[in-house]
Parts: sequence; C-alpha cells; structure tokens
Amino acid sequence: MAHYRGMDVTDHRIEVPLDHSHPEGEKISVFAREVSTDSTKPWLLFLQGGPGGKSPRPGSLSGWLAEAVKHFRVLLLDQRGTGLSTPANRKTLPLRGDSAAQARYLEHFRADSIVRDAEAFREYLGIDQWSTLGQSYGGFCTLTYLSLFPQSLARCLVTGGLASLDQDAKTVYRATYQRMAERNREYFSWYPQDFETLHRIYEHVRENRDERLPNGQQVTVPLVQMLGMYLGGNTRVHLLHHIFEEAFNQTPGGPRLSDAFLDALQAQSSFASNPLYALMHETIYAQGEATNFAAEQVLPEFPDFTVHAATPLLTGEMIFRWHFAEDPALRPLEDVARILAEHEHFAPLYDLDVLARNTVPVAAAVYHDDVYVDRELSLRTASQVAGLQAWVTNEYHHDGIGDEGPAIFRRLLAMANGADPEAAAKDQ
Repeated sequence: MAHYRGMDVTDHRIEVPLDHSHPEGEKISVFAREVSTDSTKPWLLFLQGGPGGKSPRPGSLSGWLAEAVKHFRVLLLDQRGTGLSTPANRKTLPLRGDSAAQARYLEHFRADSIVRDAEAFREYLGIDQWSTLGQSYGGFCTLTYLSLFPQSLARCLVTGGLASLDQDAKTVYRATYQRMAERNREYFSWYPQDFETLHRIYEHVRENRDERLPNGQQVTVPLVQMLGMYLGGNTRVHLLHHIFEEAFNQTPGGPRLSDAFLDALQAQSSFASNPLYALMHETIYAQGEATNFAAEQVLPEFPDFTVHAATPLLTGEMIFRWHFAEDPALRPLEDVARILAEHEHFAPLYDLDVLARNTVPVAAAVYHDDVYVDRELSLRTASQVAGLQAWVTNEYHHDGIGDEGPAIFRRLLAMANGADPEAAAKDQ
C-alpha cells in the first residue's frame, strides 16, 4: 500500500482464464488499483469507458473520485488487454499466430469476459456484494453484469452508458450520425470562422499530399474529420476552437499546416495507446450477427459526412476500414479487424428476461444531447430494465463525469439509495 495526497492506494493483480468457459485453459493477468481513505467502507467497482480504455491514474483526490471515496473503497479496473493487465496490441497480438488466431483471442475481450474478470476480483477480495459506477462503455458492461451476476451487485450507477439491448450496429450508427450532425451545427454556430478554417484545411490537404503527422501518416480529409471527437465534451468542445486557430503557418512556400495542429490531430486520431478501441468498437454492439464495419455501411445515408461534400462534417465514434490501412499502430492488425467485423457468432451480452426482472437499484444519467450514446436508444433501454431510474439532463455531454463528477455522483447515489436527488445535488 502507498499513501499520498490524502489517499491509500493498493495495487492488485490476479490471474484469470482467457476463456472463462474453460477455466483450466490459458491464463491472463488482470490488474486493478484500490483507492480509499477508509478501509472499512463498502466497495465500488469503477468500469471505464472504451472499449480499450485503461482505468484512471489518479494523482490526487479530485472530481468524482473525491466524492466516491467519501462513501466507498474504489477499485479501478484495468479491463483485460489494457493498462497493466496483459496487453493486447500490435506488438503482442502477432505473437498469437496468424490473423485468424489473433481474432479468436480477441473474441474473449468483450463485456461478458470483462464482467467475469470483475467477478474473479470480487471473490479474490472477499466481497459479498459491491456497487458499480460505469462510464460510457462501462455502462454497457454494467448491463452485462446485471444480466449475468445480479446477486453480486448492491447498486449500479451509470453515466452516459445505457447501451441498446436489442438494436443492431447500423441502427446505433444512424443515431450517432444524426446526433453528430446536430452537434456540428451547434459548434459552427458558435464559431462560424472555424467552418471557414475547416473548409480551407480540406482544400489544402486535397491539394497537398505531403502534409503528414509526426508519425508519418498522411493527412487526409477523413483524418481531419476525426477532430469531431472533441464535440462529445462539455468544456473540451471549446478546445477545438484553439486547434483551428493555429491550423496554418505561413511559409516562404505558402501556407502549411502548423506543427501545433498536426500534433493535436495525431493525439486525437492515433490508436497507438488504445488499439482495442478500434479493433473492438463495433463488437460491443454485436449479438449474433456480423457488424461488417457498420459505420462505414451507413455513411452513404449521410452525405454531409462523406468526402464528396464540399466541407464534410466532423465525425465522432466511428471506425472505418481506412483506419487500419493508414494508422501505423493499426496497420499490422488490418486483417484481424476484418475477421472480427465479419464474425457472425458473438454470444449475447444481455439477458432481457433477467433485466426485466431486475431488483438491483440502478440510477443512470442520460445526457439529452449525447452524440455517442443516443438518448432515445438509452431511454428504450431504461424502460427494459426493471427498477432503473433515468435522470435525463441537458446540462452535460458525454464526458459529464469529468466536468462535474462530484455533483453527478452524489445525485446518482442518492437516486440508487432512494433518497431525494435534488437535496443530494445541493449537499456539498
């Protein structure tokens, strides 16, 4: 155990089966970090967004975590393949064998396996029941947890993560494109000059094929569109304006994209630090049928996002085939991605009958204008889970917990505990 900045921090590592249906088979390592101020408090498991995102690395008690440790010992789980758990990336995956072998390995990296890893940690720590907080994809994992092991859960809190239980990936992406179009319009109404700058950037990269990121990747129109990831935030959205402000440098040879812009674009577009996000993203919607790059299939239905538009709109959480062909961190995994996209036999992630009979208190923040987890699909899910209380708010976007984490946590905890959420929100 280490003690710093007012918190006790303990690292935990366990061995779990790669395939939980064959516990005698290959093992992998899963890491989690415990953060607390009082070891007598009950436990809260934090399920990180993603897929492919490691748990937070707190340097101090702040944000939602500062509020959470008032009530709980918090376990920050590095979901399998991420952080200090056994890694899955362009360096380790090829050691599994050919592309088919790598894809078979990754079939065990979805929410059902993550939840079973969490169960292994619960048993390892000697916990009868614990609470969970799931952000974004962590909310998807929460619904799987409620489906598989509801008896292990005291209460569940979800922020921006009520997954669709019964809609296919193309339906999800149609909603995503619609929300992103709305958010583009909103952003460019604030900063109309940025739309002019974006058009200029597109024209520049269409004419200058030698503009490259620091990692050597060629700058293209679809790559620039990935700056739309900034649109999913509350305060983060305004950082995009500063990126556009510095887009160009004037040189003796004419305008060139600035190093500041190229560095920001690489930070947003490279999957070097989280390749599982790209590899597994559409599999989180797969239940019994192939996704076949659903975002790419649906794209022609939204011509304002295609490269043929004069000024294509900025995209969000969409993964396309070109990512694997062009991103140096993903290129070795291109065929693996294709095999996963074509896989037709992923097991169901949710048990609708169990969820319809749920008795675990669940409180979920549904962000009215969330561009990544659609409001209407979320509310449909809320109606399918017994005892789930949904708080619909337009105060926050998808990263609300990073913006006003303590207030959101207090409100959801009060809802799950049957207390007055308005009073809890005011209780500082």
